Amino acid sequence: MNKIKYVWAWMCLLVMCACTSSVDKNVYVFTSFHEPAIDGLRYLYSEDGIHWDSIPGVWLQPEIGKQKVMRDPSMVRTPDGTFHLVWTSSWKGDLGFGYACSKDLKNWSKQKFIPVMAHDTTTVNVWAPELFYDDVKEQMMVVWASCIPYQFEKGVEDESNNHRLYYMTTKDFETFSETKLFYDPGFSVIDAIIIKRAPKDYVMVLKDNTRPNRNLKISFADSPEGPWGPASEPFTEEFVEGPSTVQLGNEYLIYFDVYREARFGAVKTTDFKSFTPIDDEIFIPAGHKHGTIIKVKESVLKALLEEEADRYGVEQ
Repeated sequence: MNKIKYVWAWMCLLVMCACTSSVDKNVYVFTSFHEPAIDGLRYLYSEDGIHWDSIPGVWLQPEIGKQKVMRDPSMVRTPDGTFHLVWTSSWKGDLGFGYACSKDLKNWSKQKFIPVMAHDTTTVNVWAPELFYDDVKEQMMVVWASCIPYQFEKGVEDESNNHRLYYMTTKDFETFSETKLFYDPGFSVIDAIIIKRAPKDYVMVLKDNTRPNRNLKISFADSPEGPWGPASEPFTEEFVEGPSTVQLGNEYLIYFDVYREARFGAVKTTDFKSFTPIDDEIFIPAGHKHGTIIKVKESVLKALLEEEADRYGVEQ
């Protein structure tokens, strides 16, 4: 471990404390992981949603799943103040995903394995569970990608790589709806996130996982549970994954993991129909992989930075 980065984190905290008024303003936290995804949950933070820095340390180590990894960490905060986290727990073989919750992003509940595809044991995998809070039905949705061989027209993909999107709903991660097919665009699809723009106005960003595409597309719907419209033309280059969004004013930024080049790219849009690349405007430290972006109170961020500074003996 490099102690310099912890000293730097503590210096950032001191500056933040000096500049903070009595108002506990919102800042942004970006969930992340590092390859090979065996260490666990990491965070980035930003005050403007564009320039990011690491929150040092690992905040939840994976304990469940056949391979005990933590990839694609997706988080939402429900109105009761609880942070809910789901993640990919294995590359192949798992029929579900990992889940834990927290009130402060530091102390986490016991990890649970949610077996959402146990009804079909031919399922190859459960990838990239993504959380969405439906404020109309006051419930959470989890959307993920699974491959069930010989269920859909294969196209150019092997039967073991021909994914479709599935979902279930829950209010408490104790009881769950049945698993249902969420989206079949006619090709292998993974990495879907949902954005609510207004009542009856929802956007989905998804990855076309077919060769040679491996790029991001858009779909629209009146309800988060669909039906979803046809996928758009791609708005990114090839070989990207893991979209994450943040709204800044009337613009939406879509971050994505350019995985072959070990970097992030981003575009901005106001309508999810035209997109402007902003790769040269963003900054994300090297080593971080894709997750989701949420708003938190500055006091939550300060507590994270303070705990990590204390952990490494930085003088206050």
